[in-house]
Amino acid sequence: MPPSHPSTVPFVPETAFGIWFLRTHTWEHHVLRVAIDDLKRLIDTPLPAAPVIVDVGCGQGISFRLLADAFKPRRIVGIDYHEPSLALAANAAQACRDKVADIELLHGDCAELPLPDASADIVFCHQTFHHLVEQDRALAEFRRVLKPGGVLLFAESTDAYIRSWVIRLLFRHPMQVQKSADGYLDMIRRGGFSFTERNVSLPYLWWSRAKDFGLLERLGLYRPQPGKRRETLVNVAAVKAD
Repeated sequence: MPPSHPSTVPFVPETAFGIWFLRTHTWEHHVLRVAIDDLKRLIDTPLPAAPVIVDVGCGQGISFRLLADAFKPRRIVGIDYHEPSLALAANAAQACRDKVADIELLHGDCAELPLPDASADIVFCHQTFHHLVEQDRALAEFRRVLKPGGVLLFAESTDAYIRSWVIRLLFRHPMQVQKSADGYLDMIRRGGFSFTERNVSLPYLWWSRAKDFGLLERLGLYRPQPGKRRETLVNVAAVKAD
């Protein structure tokens, strides 16, 4: 069962730029939409026809319509700790009622989700985990609220990106918890989830290359090769293990 009392949440406030960026076309279409399309491709286990999706760290709710189009859920639960973002998410939920009639927003901590055990078919965690200080607790909560065989859709930036100078300048993150792609995959596996190589993607998108944002590659001067580059993103569709 979910905890009955909220904890004092270790919290690193986002910058004004970061909050603004989450409302941009770049975020919605080049970051969020691309990730959802990729995560859907990575799923190789049957899903219910109308799943219940928990969007952990839903922010301003930009994901709701994209998740509705991708998975045709009967219910979406959006959870975030930042109350001003939740107020904006309420507007996004209302605008999405034509696709999902049941969208519930909850104020809560990812390390102490205000949800019953085994209540979700999908937990969607997109670019949220690198904001969390209590990552092991959050992952245990994701597993707790998933039904047997439920799917964690996890899309994250790695330490190579988060620690780059431009991201450190524009955004705020708890640096002590940042991990490599392999570090995140190891954590998810240890946390009670199963997946294989076919359930993992390592995108190398232009916006994730903070050194030059892919400019040298577009000019034909440099072509980074898999296995010889520092991965900047990791996506995985992991199943709750027995």
